[in-house]
Amino acid sequence: MSVAILPFAAFAISQVGTPGPANMALMTTGAAHGLRAALPFVAGVALGKQLIIWPVGFGLMELAESYPWAFEALKWISAAYIIWLAWRVANMRLVEGTDARAPGFLAGLIVHPLNPKAWAMITGGFTAFVSPGTSALEATATIAAILLACQLVLHPLWTWGGSVAAARLRGTAGERYLMFTLAALTVASVLFVLFGGAKS
Repeated sequence: MSVAILPFAAFAISQVGTPGPANMALMTTGAAHGLRAALPFVAGVALGKQLIIWPVGFGLMELAESYPWAFEALKWISAAYIIWLAWRVANMRLVEGTDARAPGFLAGLIVHPLNPKAWAMITGGFTAFVSPGTSALEATATIAAILLACQLVLHPLWTWGGSVAAARLRGTAGERYLMFTLAALTVASVLFVLFGGAKS
């Protein structure tokens, strides 16, 4: 009765580190505002996943079976929110000293609760890597700690990647294409979630 820690850690790294709506939102925010200004948003995104893990660990998915419409609505609300983030960044230009403010901690906090890929990964983690009979507290605390550790490393890397790309292209003809490309990739990742896959 336990959590398969090493297999779950490998799973978590593969999921947290690969492209998805949250990572694309982080990258576009980093491109628009730089890593330092985006750190409150990064922290919010990282901690926001905890708002899913603990309720799921203590039985939320059993409730979801009785109200499937609520999770279908969540999926579409998620898509609308993340596409709004993409639109907001796509229309910014990478001008140093701009008055535009980076999205803050609270904006980041709701990214994962509105991200169906995060729900799929977390529920998959509980069903695939937790032995039957493991206490809810042990399973939830272990999964929460592993995912948070992965996010604290990988989310800033995605944000930094966006800021590096922006620094190279700021003020050039490529700047506009960078922002629209990142926005398009964000929208594409949302559409993939809605109509194609289940990776977080």
